[in-house]
This record gives sequence, structure tokens and C-alpha cells, in this order.
Amino acid sequence: MSISQALRLEDRRALVFGGTSGIGRAIALAFAAVGADVVPVSRRAEEVAKTAAEIRALGRRSMELTADVTCRPQVRHVVEHMAAEMGRIDILVNSAGATKRVPSLELTDEEWTNILDVNLNGTWYACQETARVMKEQQYGRIINIASIGSFFSLYEATAYCASKGAVVMLTRCLGAEWAKYKITVNAIAPGVFETSINRNILLEPGRWASIISRTPMRRLGELEEITGAAIFLASDSASFVNATILSVDGGFMAQGVGPGC
Repeated sequence: MSISQALRLEDRRALVFGGTSGIGRAIALAFAAVGADVVPVSRRAEEVAKTAAEIRALGRRSMELTADVTCRPQVRHVVEHMAAEMGRIDILVNSAGATKRVPSLELTDEEWTNILDVNLNGTWYACQETARVMKEQQYGRIINIASIGSFFSLYEATAYCASKGAVVMLTRCLGAEWAKYKITVNAIAPGVFETSINRNILLEPGRWASIISRTPMRRLGELEEITGAAIFLASDSASFVNATILSVDGGFMAQGVGPGC
């Protein structure tokens, strides 16, 4: 098989939670562009319908399913309906996310719980429910969305960093345990990409400049720049890549002491 063929996703069926906005939407459309049938899921029916229509416009199959990832029965409903309709689920992407900038001493239990529920529990529910299908198939590719905040503190984003740090360990543990079912579990750790969940934070005084100063490429990422990593991890080219965290961060985690410091 050629490299170009190995990176194609023809005859693959992909499920993308958080697939109607930001990183998840970019990945969902990229998967469709390289041959996969894709089911993008979020809480908002209108956004699901819009993204599913874009996927069909690329010549691929889709379904219109909604779910709140913090509710396991809703996640299970999506998995069961996709498996019944499409026959299998080859790829899972967990991109649903939540964050909020707030001083840790002012962080409420409700805010903490909401962020952990979306970022960690939602990822766990989707992994476990989908892996049951993948185990029967003896094939699966799971891609979780971690963060540079999995490894570095992000100022006044304690709950977010805690949740994303846990996603990294969840990824490693599941990758090691589920390899026997021919399921790989990897994560992408994005640097800073402007999306709907972080746009207001990025506009806060000094935040943008601080991020840019710590990024060797001196800019934010473009959403299209994360799709290649996702396609690779979902493809046959990554058949021996497992329990690994792939950074797409413009060099942020390697910066150390940079120019002018």
C-alpha cells in the first residue's frame, strides 16, 4: 500500500463528538474529504444538521444525532444508532470541550464539575461505549483531544488543565489496555487555536501577547493545521502508534527560554 493510500479513509466510519464547531468540526470535514463517512455530534440540532449537510456535500454519508456528552445514556444512544445504521464505528474523536477563566479561589463547585464533566467524563463515556463496538469488530481508532494545558499550567484555568491532564492519562491507560482488541487510543495536544470556547479568553488584555511570546512560530494555529494529525492517527499509517500524545502547538512545549527573555 502506498503512503497516499494509507492516509485515505475510504470505507471508514467516523464518530466525532463536538463535531460541529472548532477543532471537532475541522476534523470531521477533513475526514470526509479523505473518504470517511462521518457523524458529527453536539447538543445543538441545527448545528448538527448544518455540518452533516457539509459532509454529504463532499459525497459521504452522515447522520444527524445530538447528545450532551455529560449524559452517558445520550452518548450510548448515539453509539448504538450509528452502529445499527452504518454497521460499524471505525474512528472516534472526542472533541467536546469546556473551559472558563476564573481565579482558583473563586472557582465554584458547579464550574469545576461542569468542566470536568464535559472534558473528562464525556471523553470517558464516549471511549467506553464506542470501544464495546470496536471490540466486537476487532478494530478501532480513538483520538482524544488533550491540550498544552495537559502539561503546563494555564493561568486561572485550573479545572480545564486538571481535566485535560486526566485525558492524557486516560488515553495512555486505555491505549495500553485495549491494544489486545486492535483498538489504538491516542490524543492530540493542540496549542492555542482560536475557537468559540476560548475566543473571549484570548481577547483579555495581555493573554494573546503572552501566548504568542511563548510560541516559537509566533502565531496561533489555524484549524486546518490540526487535521493532518487527526487523519494520520485515524489511518492505517498509524497502525503501530498507540497510547501516544501528539502535540500540534507551533513549538510551545519546547520553548523554554526564548528570544528576549
